[in-house]
Amino acid sequence: MVKDEKKKAQTLDFVIKSGLAGGIAGCMAKTSIAPLDRIKILFQSRNPIFEKYAGSFTGAFKAGHAIYQQTGILGLFQGHSVTLLRIFPYAAIKFVAYEQYRALLMPTRAQETPTRQFIAGSLAGVTSVLFTYPLDLIRVRLAYDVKETGKERPTLSGMVRQIYNEPAALDRKYGRFHILNFYRGFFPTVAGMIPYAGVSFWTYHVVTQLCRFDPIVSPVTRAPLDFNYDPTDDDVEVTAKQQKALDKPPLKTWAELLCGGTAGLVAQTSSYPLEVIRRRMQVGGLLNPNKFVSFMDTAKDIYKVKGFKGFYVGLSIGYVKVVPMVAVSFAVYERMKRLLEID
Repeated sequence: MVKDEKKKAQTLDFVIKSGLAGGIAGCMAKTSIAPLDRIKILFQSRNPIFEKYAGSFTGAFKAGHAIYQQTGILGLFQGHSVTLLRIFPYAAIKFVAYEQYRALLMPTRAQETPTRQFIAGSLAGVTSVLFTYPLDLIRVRLAYDVKETGKERPTLSGMVRQIYNEPAALDRKYGRFHILNFYRGFFPTVAGMIPYAGVSFWTYHVVTQLCRFDPIVSPVTRAPLDFNYDPTDDDVEVTAKQQKALDKPPLKTWAELLCGGTAGLVAQTSSYPLEVIRRRMQVGGLLNPNKFVSFMDTAKDIYKVKGFKGFYVGLSIGYVKVVPMVAVSFAVYERMKRLLEID
């Protein structure tokens, strides 16, 4: 049984379908919160025109209104085309990688534990970031740029050339590694992705188990978070109803959205300071084109300007953005898996 489930997850058909499901889920999730995503980037990177709106919940809506007045509805989606180019492979790789790590770490339902969910989610997040980070950097640069009178809106190709021609990330006797300019902020991204993706999948697992918990199905002596419990290991007869509970019954739509939203809320809080540092490093080439700013320099600058709360600027927008985004992502992914018959 274990070998059959692992083999199924490692087939080309499963990989393609899980990648398609993940990519579609990611695109739908990102599109649903694209305007908030741009506003949050402007706040995190301390854009001088929009910094006055930061620091209050209503500031996000005021900033959105200002963008709409200046550039219309398209201004709220500036950089979103690059987001979609990035998010489809990013989400596809993340969910495919997660399914593969899950098949290795948790080949059966009974082996799905919080620790293994965290490890699988973290590894999947790091894997997806490794392959798609340059697109994220370009997307942030495009979103950061504010159109001014007499100034043309930056193009994708123009931004690529600009990033490449900035001072090299490494300048050694072996040459200038300009390609590494596309990985500005990569290490805080990886450092932040481990808790973000890990906590996200872990929390989703915990909450979905709670939503599926049925005191009639599970013995009274078992807690709903006792995920290591396998009734086949005990001298307890596995009834049809208990087996159905182990077979992962589908959740209602509201429950899927609730589980995903809770996962996003917890994950965002745990990794937000590293996300702020990452955004500042990503736009560093625009703020100071003659210098490559390090992780520690960026962190010190944030603390010097706004203190500890500087690491949480835009967090309220993050909550408004991430909760529906992760909720939609997990909900669409689960529905797509059932539609493609790979669940």
